[in-house]
Amino acid sequence: MSTGDVTSTAAGSKDDSGDDLDLTERGGTESSSPEAASDAQFALESIGSIPLPADFGRERRLVDTGSVTAEALVARLVRELTETAPPQWRSVDAEFMTAAGLVRGRLFYEVGERLQPIEPSAAVCSLIRHLRAVSATPQHRPWWNLRLRLAANGDFDIDYDYGEEPFEDLLPPEVYLADLQEFPRDRLPVWMAAYLGHGDKQLRVPSAAALQARADRVANVWPVLAENEFPDLPVMWARWATVAAAFTAVRSEHGPRVLPSLGWFESPGRCGSTLYLLPGGKAVLSGGVWNAPELDAAYNDDAVMPNYYAGAPDWIANPVLNPRVRSGLLSFCYWWEAGRWYRGESPPAVGCAPAMPEVWTAESAAAIIAGLIDEHADQELHHAAAELVNAAEQRDMTRERLAAVFGSSDRSDIDGALYQLGLAGLIRMQIEPITAEQVIAHVRQYILGRGYDTTGYPLQELVADRIEVGWLVYVPVPTGAVAVGRAVFYVADDGVLEHSSSSIMPAAYVSGFTQRYRQRAMLRREAGFAPNSG
Repeated sequence: MSTGDVTSTAAGSKDDSGDDLDLTERGGTESSSPEAASDAQFALESIGSIPLPADFGRERRLVDTGSVTAEALVARLVRELTETAPPQWRSVDAEFMTAAGLVRGRLFYEVGERLQPIEPSAAVCSLIRHLRAVSATPQHRPWWNLRLRLAANGDFDIDYDYGEEPFEDLLPPEVYLADLQEFPRDRLPVWMAAYLGHGDKQLRVPSAAALQARADRVANVWPVLAENEFPDLPVMWARWATVAAAFTAVRSEHGPRVLPSLGWFESPGRCGSTLYLLPGGKAVLSGGVWNAPELDAAYNDDAVMPNYYAGAPDWIANPVLNPRVRSGLLSFCYWWEAGRWYRGESPPAVGCAPAMPEVWTAESAAAIIAGLIDEHADQELHHAAAELVNAAEQRDMTRERLAAVFGSSDRSDIDGALYQLGLAGLIRMQIEPITAEQVIAHVRQYILGRGYDTTGYPLQELVADRIEVGWLVYVPVPTGAVAVGRAVFYVADDGVLEHSSSSIMPAAYVSGFTQRYRQRAMLRREAGFAPNSG
């Protein structure tokens, strides 16, 4: 679906009331949407000087409202949308953004079984601008967005959006600034105030992070130890991934998710967070609460923005921070180092709760899981969910455990849930011994792939003998022949291949081969919760 910019000029058009309607529209450029919302004061002069097009901020002068009523304009809008509708249409969804005289809109007509996008006409856009101007009074602030759903039989619903929640699409900042010059507001939603005035204050590029970290050490600025606020990282990661697996299992689009070394969460209330796992057992937890009072004060009351990075190490930088940092809507940042959580001037954990998945306790995580399956879950289901969380915390999750809780019917996505847990490193390490046929094929591919000379070493004669943790693969020496330094291969049950020689006695080689296999297995178990924590 595309957004149509209308740039056209017409004059002399009148609505049914006889009032002149100026049909001049001006286009704009796309801008990305921020991700949180709240109410707040906004001082226009604090934004700084931004050059504005000469005709911005002239909505009242562009439109002579006269005595026309909003009801008459809505009726004219409905008639215009009906008259310009495609044949056999059943309904139309109309969405408009407007400020400072600029109107951008999109129309989607339902025709048969498909949606047909149509660019709004200049007359429609002029009606929208006219309707907004009429609605703006000293007692009522004007709306910014309008949504209308119209059925072919004439029934319609109309909704005026004043910005209590963030818009999915936005006009350029200078348009809203011009609109505020004409229609001043005592307070703006935090998301809008941040959109207009964040000035990249929260960004922390790596070079700036390194510079600030050194400066903090010189100035004896140290982070706050966040003791007993969040669960320890391995436990938090396990619960995060288990709740993510549960939402996946019930085929829900909501809830947290896990990617390699990353957990992310967006709540229905427009709060959210990310958890990045970093080498060396470190991690960064950051995000935003849409109505955080600290952001409200910073953007609306000229309070100082909290220094979320006070005392932070140099690896706290943009690449591992929640995307809200780009729109000035980050409201907390914690980091895990040396087995402890730390923070700068972020609020305590309770102030971050709306942006977090349910990872606080094993019981709360289990309650979410049980509720996803049955909102009236009984004690038995709660117990099964608790066992699931416990297995994840022990990195001992299996398909059977998931199926026992969610069932194995087509309604449950067990494979997707298991994949989430696998990305998090929480699945029981079960390495099934490979077969003789598999290891022979593996060795043959190894030899051919490296272009080894196989003269006197016919690959079709490869054999495999079982040893304790794998296989010994070789081509037998022909009867009566003597061969020294002949190639032999050891393939472990985890697939690792080692190239050796018949000059080394198998009994001597197998001892070290087995020890190396067991060391790898131990490292896999120890690094299970964070694949790159070494």
